[in-house]
Amino acid sequence: MTTADIVAVLLALSLPWSTSAVGILGAVFFVVVVPTLDFADFVRSLKRPISALPIALFLLALVGTLWSDAPWAARSYALTPAVKLLVLPFLFYHFERSTRGMWVFTAFLVSCALLMAISWLVLLYPGLSLKQASGIERGIFVKNYINQSQEFTLCAVALAYPIVMLLRERRTALALVLTAIALSLFANMAFVVVSRTALVTVPIMFAVFALLHLRWRSIALILCASAVLGVAAWYSSPQLRHTAETFSRDYQLYKERNTPTSIGLRLEFWRKSLGFFAEAPVIGHGTGATRGLFERVATHDESASSEVIGNPHNQTLNVAVQWGIVGVVALYAMWILHLLLFRGDGLVSWIGLLVVVQNIFTSLFNSHIFDFHEGWMYVLGVGVAGGMALKMRSAAGGEPEPSARP
Repeated sequence: MTTADIVAVLLALSLPWSTSAVGILGAVFFVVVVPTLDFADFVRSLKRPISALPIALFLLALVGTLWSDAPWAARSYALTPAVKLLVLPFLFYHFERSTRGMWVFTAFLVSCALLMAISWLVLLYPGLSLKQASGIERGIFVKNYINQSQEFTLCAVALAYPIVMLLRERRTALALVLTAIALSLFANMAFVVVSRTALVTVPIMFAVFALLHLRWRSIALILCASAVLGVAAWYSSPQLRHTAETFSRDYQLYKERNTPTSIGLRLEFWRKSLGFFAEAPVIGHGTGATRGLFERVATHDESASSEVIGNPHNQTLNVAVQWGIVGVVALYAMWILHLLLFRGDGLVSWIGLLVVVQNIFTSLFNSHIFDFHEGWMYVLGVGVAGGMALKMRSAAGGEPEPSARP
């Protein structure tokens, strides 16, 4: 049990930094957790919908290889991103029994805070970046700005709950430390680099927190403070203004000239994907068929219509094209049940809820269940918090946790 806890902590520490380490540690976690299982009890736990639906989504992807027209290499490649969903039942089961779940979240926060500090250094000294071989991105030490923004957004917004609780308990010193970390993460996104997906989802995530955990007077005060800070950041950060202004610029270039801008490409992918879905609405075209479908309708020029991709940059459409309405129902049922798992109060429920909410809304613009980095954020966050929530619910006899509204 202790070894499995340590491996989960190491996985959380490595997630902001490395893909290979996460893949290796994910496999190691499976190896070390299997000997701790009571197999009869574990099999019974698999019947819970929160565990059964991730397995069902993977099995659908597996069976979907049978009716796909894609080469077998493409089918197996498209199946791989769904494998991580099989880790969820093991995380639920393990952290329903472990007492060290909070270590995992603390490790992830510490790792992201360290990455944030290094990001500032890379901004000042670009030569420190490890991405020099593939081109240096502004303030990016490893991976890319989308992954970094996802991590920083999750940590910064998640800290809102413990900050409010600590202030309520008059533990001002620790509350100020956590506030400083959260503001530093937001400052990095405002003045160094931020993804447009993060700009859209941060207000949604804060709105969820305010509606669940604050009274209307507190909400009004925070809205005023946020407006002041937002205006200050807007006028003091050319990088933030540039990122926001690309929304309208990219859209206009796409509509007027069919230029393959970031937003234009997404709109093109979505339009074509809806057409593919309409061709096979029930069970889709099969696992790995997406790239072949885009190749079939490509215009072979320099416009947005010529782009060929295996991922339509929308989780729902990604699933719909490959497995039709059956896959979409399984996806949304999984999201809904995972949301309901965290309907109680408390820090654990807040973290789990936030992970699911972030994944749902960022998946409007990406396929974040199947993307490696964001997919593992979901699996690790929901798995650990879900196990802890199940443990607390069992200890309370199924009663909800006491309210903690300030």
